[in-house]
Amino acid sequence: MSAAQPHKSPRAVVPESFPIDDAFDVDFVDALAQQETYNKHHYRPNSYLHKWWARRCGTTFRAILKHLVTDGEQCAFYASGGLEGKIILDPMMGGGTTVHEAVRLNANVIGADIDPIPILQARAALTEIDIGRLEHAFHTLLDKLQSAMGHHYATHCPDCGDTHAVQFTLYSLCAACDCRNVRLVDSFVLRHNSDDSIVHIDPENGAVMHDGQIIAAGDQLNPLPFVAKKDKRCPRCHVVYRADSSQPFFRRYEPFAVVTHCPHTGLRYLPARHSDRERSAVLDEMRDTLGFDSAEFPLAPGPKSDNLRQHGAASYLDVFSSRQLLFLRHACDIISTFEPAVRLNFALLLSTSLEFNSLLCGYKGALKSRPGAVRHTFTRHAYTIPATALEVNPLYERRTSGTLRNLFFGRLVQGKRWAAQPVERRIDGDEITTVPIHGETDFGREVTSYNHLCEGKQRFMLLQGSSAELPLPDATVDFVVTDPPYFDSVQYGDLAAYFRVWLRQMLPDDATWHYDLNAAAVDQHANGNGQYDAVLGAIFGECRRVLRPDGRLIFTFHHWKPQAWAALTVALMQSGFSLVNRYVVHAENLTSIHIANQNALLHDVILVLASAENQRRIWATPDTIDKSDSRAFCESCGTALGALLQSELSPLEVAHRWKTLLE
Repeated sequence: MSAAQPHKSPRAVVPESFPIDDAFDVDFVDALAQQETYNKHHYRPNSYLHKWWARRCGTTFRAILKHLVTDGEQCAFYASGGLEGKIILDPMMGGGTTVHEAVRLNANVIGADIDPIPILQARAALTEIDIGRLEHAFHTLLDKLQSAMGHHYATHCPDCGDTHAVQFTLYSLCAACDCRNVRLVDSFVLRHNSDDSIVHIDPENGAVMHDGQIIAAGDQLNPLPFVAKKDKRCPRCHVVYRADSSQPFFRRYEPFAVVTHCPHTGLRYLPARHSDRERSAVLDEMRDTLGFDSAEFPLAPGPKSDNLRQHGAASYLDVFSSRQLLFLRHACDIISTFEPAVRLNFALLLSTSLEFNSLLCGYKGALKSRPGAVRHTFTRHAYTIPATALEVNPLYERRTSGTLRNLFFGRLVQGKRWAAQPVERRIDGDEITTVPIHGETDFGREVTSYNHLCEGKQRFMLLQGSSAELPLPDATVDFVVTDPPYFDSVQYGDLAAYFRVWLRQMLPDDATWHYDLNAAAVDQHANGNGQYDAVLGAIFGECRRVLRPDGRLIFTFHHWKPQAWAALTVALMQSGFSLVNRYVVHAENLTSIHIANQNALLHDVILVLASAENQRRIWATPDTIDKSDSRAFCESCGTALGALLQSELSPLEVAHRWKTLLE
């Protein structure tokens, strides 16, 4: 039988029952999830070494796995272990939530993804490495980078006459109307202080002002006026300001302010001076000698990267300043000298630092609550083009936003320490405390074959490629627990290419760097093109093949669109699954900037499925589905899914039924 073919014939088996079949502690899990959605990376730091999108709550997936434990003592949320001897598969591992949670519970785990980044992140996070050895190597890396690059991140201080390290540099977007050239900025405000005083630039000459008084004058002979981005049209000629499309993307930005820290006068905002602009020009001249071939940094196909093309970027190299590229040149060369385990961790560190270090980064200085903070590249889960671009000094000695020190100690070191002694939150009324889970670790041993996976515990096997075909024998997996990609709008493969092109430079032999986006489950088109149900159906069919007869397929899902639910239903029907039960838990923080004001669903439905021949209950299609309440909507959709999986409807009839229910 082909790996992708669904099983139609029943398999004789006495179905085993698991706690999750009949009950799930929704209130308990929902309360934990509501807390975790505010700062997920604080709850599971070891799985947040690198950027990935649309991660689900680790507490939810721990609870799911605990509800598969049949030992009464070990099924408690705060008890360690419970899944010894079990094999768990996540065929669409993404951020690795299932893999980490299952390893912690002593299961042996298979994680698969078509993109190399989830594979590399899981390998680095789950493999134990001595922190002291890692710190020693990190200081070596910093010393070498400082020696090669430190003088490029320096500015002259007019207060004391010395040279100080730049914390970050602000760039304005050069633009023009029909009558003049201007410099666009998101705001004239540079810093909103806690005492309500304002540091800002003079729009006429670029001088730095403090509540209207000049504190640092510029030295430009013929300065271009600054215009706030919100003022789209010139008041003189009434023409919309436009960027100079004749210039490469990176040349459209020019430095207008630097931020440094003087030991005598403290934090200083200074106009970019002649020496700062001259340094930038010299680096631009060096740009073509750095050895980066634009052919190795092509923009990925997809609607997200199309936005970069529309703004004149020819490759990913274009969205970095010449100083940022020089830093990356040195960094790539230096980390190649480290041993493989250290090199892997440092490659992920440098790659994820690019989220905070490109010309796509904006500036939060105008916000009183976040003075001086970086608005990172993927704040909105998309590429946005700032008028005020912020360039961090990654070598800055203080642990500020976007620096290597901050990322190393805040992500790598913190993650490794947490993995050695994981903790969970406990909610008691208004009090939230942390509970160490003694006897548990978030480390495992990597193996490369199914036979080795069956030995011992906390073993993990990572597979890069389509999960429509898995190198696993039939009926060998106890549970499939996953979170399928969102039906549309979140183009993981498209956005992840921003990191992949750099990881490929640093880890050329550690992954398969080119893959077909059409094999990814996420639909690359906002309204769907039939890819989602076809790819997801093939993956579910393969899950059906490798699952033991009494196994369970469990995943989380939500979507407003009937097309998404129809595609999911067809994929499950064709793979031979029926619904055992469904539960609804909190999943999203409404204040997240990428979903704010977008009528987003705040809940996930947890779907528990088994082979169709082991059908356990009859589901009735709801007459209507309440779209005014996120929780009720998800629960009703889960019920409707169960009913439709029992039906004999054709794919077209399924689509029509969902359209009737939801539209």
